Amino acid sequence: MFTFLCCITFLIAGFFTYGRFVEKKLFEADPSRPTPCITMSDGVDYAPMKTWRVYVIQFLNIAGLGPIFGAILGAAYGPMAYLWITLGCVFMGAAHDYFSGMMSIRANGRSMPIIVGQYLGAPARKFMNVFLAITLIGVGCSFVTGPADLLNNMMPVSKVFWVVLIFAYYIIATLLPINKIIGRIYPFLGALLLFMAVAVAGVMLFKSADGSLHMLELSADSFRNYHADPQTHILFPMMFVIISCGAISGFHATQSPMMARCIKSEKHGRLVFYGAMITEGIVAMIWATAAINYFGGPEGLNNAAAAGNTPAIIVNMLCNDWLGKIGAVIAVLGVVVCPITTGDTAFRSIRLMLSDALKLDQVPVRNRLMIAVPVFAIAAFFCMVDFDVLWNYVGISNQIIATIMLWTCSKYLSKTPKHLFMSIPATFLTYICVSFFMIAPHVNGGLSLNPTAGYIVAGVVALAAFVTFNIYSIKRQKSFSARRTV
Repeated sequence: MFTFLCCITFLIAGFFTYGRFVEKKLFEADPSRPTPCITMSDGVDYAPMKTWRVYVIQFLNIAGLGPIFGAILGAAYGPMAYLWITLGCVFMGAAHDYFSGMMSIRANGRSMPIIVGQYLGAPARKFMNVFLAITLIGVGCSFVTGPADLLNNMMPVSKVFWVVLIFAYYIIATLLPINKIIGRIYPFLGALLLFMAVAVAGVMLFKSADGSLHMLELSADSFRNYHADPQTHILFPMMFVIISCGAISGFHATQSPMMARCIKSEKHGRLVFYGAMITEGIVAMIWATAAINYFGGPEGLNNAAAAGNTPAIIVNMLCNDWLGKIGAVIAVLGVVVCPITTGDTAFRSIRLMLSDALKLDQVPVRNRLMIAVPVFAIAAFFCMVDFDVLWNYVGISNQIIATIMLWTCSKYLSKTPKHLFMSIPATFLTYICVSFFMIAPHVNGGLSLNPTAGYIVAGVVALAAFVTFNIYSIKRQKSFSARRTV
């Protein structure tokens, strides 16, 4: 219990301390600057909303089932997952989300490729347009086939029926103005996800207090890999990729511009962007802890997974046992509804991103259709790919996007040594991504090389990136200082 409470306290304290530092000292938010929803209101994508709504929608957009399923899968590696969620969320993920959202506000709500291109150049912008489109289609399709399978198990009709029904909803939600569906019902769905996590945490703490549940604490012995197949599932870097939502996820940078077009003041950015990520970290921490302790430790969790219990089944088992019939209903709603709400915003992000690239006004419905129809036609083809195959590549794509965004944030801050607060996390994630490609099995998109060789290559690449960027930054600081002197 002590470890869990310390981690939750650290996450909350991070919002009020490091979050405030990021807001005031690093980004230097200015409440007097008008935001895009005020200066560019169009009633479709640029629409002012109440701050609490924007916060909950942002949370639901970036969360979905990521902090639940990812945390459960990551918990198989043991309590080391606690450290990655806690430290990663405060110092990397939440700062990444804050900068991606606030930089979008300063760029009139433009999407991630525009922002990346502004700081890293046109080739980076072109690469991100293609890479993000593919990744977002993969995310959207993952959250079509997954819920369709679950719904078909609950109400057997045919998987095709459920796929078509979910796709129909996605098309409507992608085309309609932001305040018609997303702005109205998503705050309540976000509250459902939060309620489910808080209820699980409450029961877990109560059971620990009365002695019916022994909660594993973080100790010196915990700094090892508990996975049942440690040769294939190497703690470093695999766990850092599997647990993306809850620690750091590049997907969030694709979602932040959506809310950057609805936020009414820069002073609300810390709650909306940094705060939503901290909330996701808390949810991930709850589910990682619950999964480990429900089965009596990471070994029990691994045995349950080996017996065919997927994260969805584990969520259902846990909620049935701890929360009763009502909890089971909530679990089912969460497991089905949450991925759908992430899938539709993935497709909406593609529309916004492509409209920015093509400079196509999105107020006329025909312009929205010009983008949405080809995107959904491609997505229909992707839906024929197995869910597990799609998800393998979505995970590493998340961290590649986050790495690029962190380097973009570093460039934004490169006129002063403050860039170190972003370039050090960027270097770390560069190391994670490169080592993943070197070490991970072929089925996960890696080269399956010797771990030692992979670590060396990753270290050389990450160090070279850090040194090169610092040389550039020092030169830029000197040039900037010289101009100010003149």
